[in-house]
Amino acid sequence: MRVWSVAILTVAAVVGFGFVHPFGIPRVEPANGLGTLLHSAKMPSDAKAVLITKCADCHSSETRWPMYARIAPGSWLIERDIVEARKKMNLSQWEQLSPDQQDVLMSKIVQETKSGEMPPMQYRLLHWNAALSKSDVLTLSMLGKNVGKSEVASEGAADATHGKALFERRCTGCHAMDADREGPRLAGVFGRKAGSSPGFTYSAVLKNSGLTWDQATLERWLSDPDLLIADNKMSFSVPKAEDRRDLIAYLKQ
Repeated sequence: MRVWSVAILTVAAVVGFGFVHPFGIPRVEPANGLGTLLHSAKMPSDAKAVLITKCADCHSSETRWPMYARIAPGSWLIERDIVEARKKMNLSQWEQLSPDQQDVLMSKIVQETKSGEMPPMQYRLLHWNAALSKSDVLTLSMLGKNVGKSEVASEGAADATHGKALFERRCTGCHAMDADREGPRLAGVFGRKAGSSPGFTYSAVLKNSGLTWDQATLERWLSDPDLLIADNKMSFSVPKAEDRRDLIAYLKQ
């Protein structure tokens, strides 16, 4: 009798805990189907396919919940991870982001996939098919890059004030002028040898590039970092020539 009582109490506890959501209830968000994700996003179709196939379960409202995700307390950890993942990137809300926010997010996607940070190891252990192949990483690395020839800036003086505004909107996710973040500090970068800011850990390819950051190299770097230095950690490009010109003017100061 005691064994049955313990068994019943255990089952009741597991079922009861299933109704507890200490980190939020991600299941209540409306799901409209995977086909609705990134419908109007300005990115290559193959990159969309990778994001939807490999990222949507955590980074959208289209989560496909496995059976074990309904059993507490393990379900709490899964719900916590999904709530946090959607805070960082929610593909279901892509169209609600401004163009600048989309550009910054695409650069984050490139950076984290190239570094191997995404998907996280604990997720890959349970979902082996979510691991990104080399082809997937290459596809995502093209996000935000120019297609075809780089634009040529129209005639006109560079606007450092506009460059500062661009920097604050689009670069501060990884960089600051006076402190290292995911990228090195950029105060005094103009005229500095690439990979030489004290205290920052650079990739070997950048440290050994032999480049000095001047007007020409910064123009090429901001236009397409991988074209200038292959396999570097920089994941962001600036498509518009006038924006590059103004950013460089700001970095000169």
